[in-house]
Amino acid sequence: MAVHRHRARTLLAGVLTALALSTTLIAAAPAAASAPTVNRPDAAAGWLARQLVDGERFEVVFDGVAYPDQGLTIDAILAFAAAKASGTNAGKATAWLARPEILTGYIGDGTEAYAGATAKLALAVQVRGGSPAAFGGVDLITRLRGLQAPSGRFNDRSAFGDYSNQFTQAFALLALSRTPAGAPATGATYLAGTRCADGGYPLYYDQPACVSDVDATALAVQALLAVHRPADAAPAIAWLVSRQAGDGSYTDGAGVVNANSTGLAAQALAVAGRPVAWLKARGFLLTLQVRCTGPAADRGAIAYTPAGFDPATAVRATAQAVPGLTGQGLAALTSAGSKAAAPVLACP
Repeated sequence: MAVHRHRARTLLAGVLTALALSTTLIAAAPAAASAPTVNRPDAAAGWLARQLVDGERFEVVFDGVAYPDQGLTIDAILAFAAAKASGTNAGKATAWLARPEILTGYIGDGTEAYAGATAKLALAVQVRGGSPAAFGGVDLITRLRGLQAPSGRFNDRSAFGDYSNQFTQAFALLALSRTPAGAPATGATYLAGTRCADGGYPLYYDQPACVSDVDATALAVQALLAVHRPADAAPAIAWLVSRQAGDGSYTDGAGVVNANSTGLAAQALAVAGRPVAWLKARGFLLTLQVRCTGPAADRGAIAYTPAGFDPATAVRATAQAVPGLTGQGLAALTSAGSKAAAPVLACP
């Protein structure tokens, strides 16, 4: 069913942000005026900005039809804020997300309401210095709180099923922790209670076996620290450190060494005060960056794997690598002070 496929695509693109982009990106329009830089994260953010369609959004193609990718666009906004670059494009992307058809297509129309997407968008609005209580005519915070069950879990309200997972819970706690009322203690308790025996956190709930996931654990660590639950975060931090390879890299659930998982883990390690592990992860990410020996159009991008640059996966890899490179955590991330331009890597 086409509507069901679009619903699943929206949630997977918006909530499971650690997954690699496996579809074809629409051709991008020029970004804001560029400026040469030797700062590697800035160069990555500048390359990312130049991939935006019309300088404002990302799109994907399914069965020959283009759909807006709000989730990946939000990833880019967060990356721009972490690098303090590409502010003009971040502003355009935020305005695009506020358009009624784009907004409801992502978070639902109210009757349909998707918790993970609502939380992630609320966080992006906060990072941009806006009010998530009045974004595009929607009170994202009230809607998000209304999606919390008595158990503390944040769930989707949808005729197509509940796609909520650990990312949903973490993003909800991160967004609500930045509001005057704070995040509900029951939400933090629910998240903490899903920890696996080895100290990590699973991506999906209610599975026959608890399997720790790097991406989910990294987000859980940030969320638990944001709501002042360091004792609950400590085993997860130790698990993340134990899972790091000698070269600083991390693998996903399929065992693939990649920039996405490493970027998320690096960000969590920096927030958790593990500088040695963070610098190792950062160093690995920098080995994946296209530098001056690569094609001019690709310079600054972060490849998904050590196999090399692939335009089908580099956008999401770059978006998730930049916050890991800078060490900026989601709980305090802000775009304040960002430069307008989308930098280019300075080369001889």
